Amino acid sequence: MQIRDYKELKVWQKGIEIVDAIYMITDKFPKHELYGLTNQMRRASVSIPSNVAEGFVRRHTKEYVQFLHIALGSCAELETLVIIAGRRSYITYPEVEDLSERINHEARMLSNLIKRLS
Repeated sequence: MQIRDYKELKVWQKGIEIVDAIYMITDKFPKHELYGLTNQMRRASVSIPSNVAEGFVRRHTKEYVQFLHIALGSCAELETLVIIAGRRSYITYPEVEDLSERINHEARMLSNLIKRLS
């Protein structure tokens, strides 16, 4: 069965779940972080499924892989920001662990897709 819509991709769906989790957690951040860590974490999380979608609709494998690499980079950025949020005590250690596992799972899915397409 051929996937015709990026919304059918598990890697995109998991990315959307990460966005939801990040928005829920950052809603609790201090207001002085609104234009700092909150904004950065939200932008990095949104970048993951957005780049999966954009690459998919380009319909050229080389471009698709390039966008998947950008999504992979956003995973690394987001995990770093999650660690920083934990160190600032904006989120708990269990929340850091949970988010890191979700992000790492997404990164593995992206890496596997990149390998299959290359």
